[in-house]
Amino acid sequence: MTPDQVKQVQSSFQQVVPLGETVGELFYTRLFEIDPGLRRMFQNDMAEQGRKLLKMLAIAVQGLSRLDELVPEVQALGRRHADYGVIPVQYSTVGTALMWTLEKGLGRAFTPEIRNAWAAAYGLLSSTMISAAKAKAA
Repeated sequence: MTPDQVKQVQSSFQQVVPLGETVGELFYTRLFEIDPGLRRMFQNDMAEQGRKLLKMLAIAVQGLSRLDELVPEVQALGRRHADYGVIPVQYSTVGTALMWTLEKGLGRAFTPEIRNAWAAAYGLLSSTMISAAKAKAA
């Protein structure tokens, strides 16, 4: 990711935060539309799950400017997701749902440039999580 992309993700996320629980509702509704089988992984209160999603996004977005601190947290998250049964191909599904959610939440502000910045961020984070999960399995 370029420093400019980091700034774009961070500034656009500030427009997402006021949407609050709507972010989780949009994301999980879309995720389960894309892959209904993922629903079985979420036995908890979905409103609470949505709050966790927004909190984790906030940590990740802010951490993009401090990757040395963020990467170990993301690796640990990837190992936990492996314990939940998440497989690498599902990261693509999550990415699709996330981009759709951002598009709905940001509207016209979700420009191609912002989309590319978020895609770079998600690519970095998801590949880090996948690598950590694979290392754990090895």
